[in-house]
Amino acid sequence: MTYDMNDAELPRGSDLIPDGSFVKVIMHLRKGGLDGQGEADRGLLKATKTQGSDVKMLDCEFTVTAGPHIRRKFWQTFTVVGGKVDEQGVSIGWKISKGVFRAMIDSALGLDSQDMSEAAKAKRMLRGLADLHGITFAAKVRVEPANDPRYSDSNRLDRVVLPGEPEYAKVMAGEGVAAAPSHRPAR
Repeated sequence: MTYDMNDAELPRGSDLIPDGSFVKVIMHLRKGGLDGQGEADRGLLKATKTQGSDVKMLDCEFTVTAGPHIRRKFWQTFTVVGGKVDEQGVSIGWKISKGVFRAMIDSALGLDSQDMSEAAKAKRMLRGLADLHGITFAAKVRVEPANDPRYSDSNRLDRVVLPGEPEYAKVMAGEGVAAAPSHRPAR
């Protein structure tokens, strides 16, 4: 058998998406082999590499779906179980992740984050975290400096862009929006 490589796309550079870029992304969940709480989340979670840690995470891949950075990808994990806990014994990492997931749903469905009507609340109910697979929403991306000099900097989700924000409609329509760098201090 022969393979014709003449029509193959050339590799993209390893350039990062510029800090502060507003993009429309689709999130795919990468299975980690550990079970979540329900049947829908069987094999979905991933254990942390930190020895002795009880943290289980959701491993996510984000792909830009429109604009000048289309098809660019970045990855991020979100704590679902374990780690430091608050006074009530609830994982602090999970509380942060849960807030981000809610924002993703609000952005994807065009929901006002203050809308607590029964209809809006019903749209925010998930059978499992697996329901987040394939969600498309507006995001702001940041460049995160590497902690280790052996590795290069990487892109991360800075925040979810919500309906009502000036960039939201343009991002969801696939239009270009000027970047607004995060100005975070380097580690």
